[in-house]
Amino acid sequence: MTHGMRADTYSPRPDGDGDLRDRASRYALLPLRIFLGVTFVYAGLDKLTDSAFLKDSGAGSIGDMMRAVRDSSAIPGLVDMALESPVGFGYAIAFGELAVGIGALLGLFTRIAALGGALISLSLWLTVSWAADPYYYGNDLPYLMGWIPLILAGAPLLSVDAVLRARRRRGVA
Repeated sequence: MTHGMRADTYSPRPDGDGDLRDRASRYALLPLRIFLGVTFVYAGLDKLTDSAFLKDSGAGSIGDMMRAVRDSSAIPGLVDMALESPVGFGYAIAFGELAVGIGALLGLFTRIAALGGALISLSLWLTVSWAADPYYYGNDLPYLMGWIPLILAGAPLLSVDAVLRARRRRGVA
């Protein structure tokens, strides 16, 4: 079997003009950005409004959850650190998710927000969902992978970042 270069490969036009295919490729990350942004805003608000979650102990508390996953996590030291102040850790995760979600939705410092989302997802994967067997039953790993394209590409369209970038270009020109 021979392999060679395909003559019909596609790359979007750099000037941004073109057909439906060009426009679709420019907006390809927008659904991912909206999904992750809405999900993380919801997750942060859910934690902040759940009276049981932000407690040291009791059913549904962050403290009991951390104690339950400590021995099965990939990095027990990370769980131990969270257990020093479970309520503070719960607030940090909730406000972190909220900030990341808002940043993704607005497209404000998108790469930094996406990096924050990836780090939250990574820490939750290595602690809370690490013991999921098989691994794909854990939900934190797909979120981690979902943030990577936004770390790489940012939010080039329909974002505060794009407006700021255009404003800088006008100021330079």
